[in-house]
Amino acid sequence: MSVYYINSYDIEDMEEFKKYGPLVMPLLNKYGAEVLVSDTNALSIEGQARQMNAIIRFPSEEAALQCYNDPEYQPIKAVRINSTKNCTMVLAKQLVQ
Repeated sequence: MSVYYINSYDIEDMEEFKKYGPLVMPLLNKYGAEVLVSDTNALSIEGQARQMNAIIRFPSEEAALQCYNDPEYQPIKAVRINSTKNCTMVLAKQLVQ
């Protein structure tokens, strides 16, 4: 069953953050992930919006967690952590077909 990695955060250092996408894409491909949404200008209709919002579909929860915990991802994750703040990440399953 597919799982969706949903994240939102604010970007503090845009120049550093620009490195993240090109670094993380090969790893996402390795785990069969597909970026469905990546938006730095989303419209907030309720609540406090974050600057960056993304939804990434993985083929399974196992694949998503393997990607997140992959040793290759750790220095890439550091780029994101060091260039952003107010990060929220969740894995959500589509229960209704």
